[in-house]
Amino acid sequence: MEPRTEVLDLPDGYRTQPQTITLTWDEVREKLRAAPSYWLATARPDGRPHVVPVDGLWVADAFYFSGGEETVHIRNLRANGHAAVHLENATAAVIVEGTATWTTPGQDLARRVEAADKEKYGYGLFLPDVWELRPDRVLAWNSLPEDATRFTWI
Repeated sequence: MEPRTEVLDLPDGYRTQPQTITLTWDEVREKLRAAPSYWLATARPDGRPHVVPVDGLWVADAFYFSGGEETVHIRNLRANGHAAVHLENATAAVIVEGTATWTTPGQDLARRVEAADKEKYGYGLFLPDVWELRPDRVLAWNSLPEDATRFTWI
C-alpha cells in the first residue's frame, strides 16, 4: 500500500513562502534501502529514551533488524514496540516512526530479506525470526524547509 504524501507542517518562522515541492515515496524508499546503517530509538520502561546504531534492511516497505536478547533496545521493544529509526544524515533526513514486532516472515519475504542482507552486508544469514518495524509515518527532506514531506499509512 502506498502512503499518503503531504507537506510537513512546520512551526511559524521555518518558511518564508508556501512549499510547492514534496519528495516522492520512491526516492525516500531508496534512501532507506541503500543506507549502510541506521539509528534506532526505543523507550525504556521508565520512559527514558534509548538510541543505538544498528544494521538493518528496508524490504517491502518495512525495516528488518535484530539484536541480542539482552541488549537494551531489544528488551525495550519487548515491553513497548513503539520505535523510530532514522538515517545518519541530518541535513537530508529520513525518520521512520512505527511499531516493531517480533515476527517470522513468510518464505517469499524471508528469501527477499536474506538476499538483501547478502547484497548489503555480505552475510546472507537470515534467521527465521526477526524484528520488523512497519511505518505509521515517515518524515523526510533533502532541503529543509523547501521539500519537507510527511508520508502516512494511518
